[in-house]
Amino acid sequence: MNLLFTGASGFLGRNIRFLLKEKYKIDTMGLALQDNYKVDIAQEIPTLNMPYDVVLHAAGKAHSIPKTEVEKQTFFDINLQGTKNLCTALENFCTPKAFIFISTVAVYGCDFGENITEEYSLNGTSPYALSKIKAEKYLEGWCSMHNVKLSILRPSLIAGPNPPGNLGTMIHGIKSGKYLSIAGGKARKSVLMVQDIANLVPLLVEKGGIYNVCDTYQPSFRELEEIICNQLNKKLPLSIPYYFAKGMAVVGDCLGEKAPINSLKLRKITNSLTFSNEKAVRELGWKPVNVLESFRIE
Repeated sequence: MNLLFTGASGFLGRNIRFLLKEKYKIDTMGLALQDNYKVDIAQEIPTLNMPYDVVLHAAGKAHSIPKTEVEKQTFFDINLQGTKNLCTALENFCTPKAFIFISTVAVYGCDFGENITEEYSLNGTSPYALSKIKAEKYLEGWCSMHNVKLSILRPSLIAGPNPPGNLGTMIHGIKSGKYLSIAGGKARKSVLMVQDIANLVPLLVEKGGIYNVCDTYQPSFRELEEIICNQLNKKLPLSIPYYFAKGMAVVGDCLGEKAPINSLKLRKITNSLTFSNEKAVRELGWKPVNVLESFRIE
């Protein structure tokens, strides 16, 4: 089967492309020199030269906090308009049998909560979340109109070699000795091993649907810290009491963005945020990779 993979030069693509090659003939689309279609889909409609059975759309903007209206708009240009341009390109040549969209659990807009399911309202308000919500809605309409089987994956925090985002920040902090654990690191977070996206693709091609994807076991901050420290041969970071962190957060609120901690960050660090993968496990027969056993930081 022919598969078109957008965003294949990013963290996700670098870690799963070689796994997908075992089952699919892959062409890539993006901004890297090695991409088969070197095109900025946020700005132009690509011209395809062959039909594809499956589209895996992972191109997108994430892991940054916009400071200006222009930066906010960039999320919509890439995540929404880029999706629309890709669909127009497929219409112009040949629509696929299956379309798999990499969305995010950020669409729920939750800073804390436990075992959140796909039935939860899409309350995300950040430019990242809103652009993904709008892209999801657009694809639901487009795929229905063109009889394409749509799968929407909402991954949690993704673990793998040299990860971006919060996991990458944690690793960097522990490496540099500037990381502090708070209140024993008891809060739990949902995490997904990056290779699980590749494991899910053949299951989704036949089934379709909307799925939260994460490991069944929800590790605590302390468990993640232990894994990282063991691999770096570092001592576990000092855990400071909540009341002390609260005082630092109040000061951070006054200092602004450059502060290492503020009240919002403290709330996220000390409250669990977990998602249910039960639907994907039940409907797809998927068996997630165990994060605590498999996570290698580099």
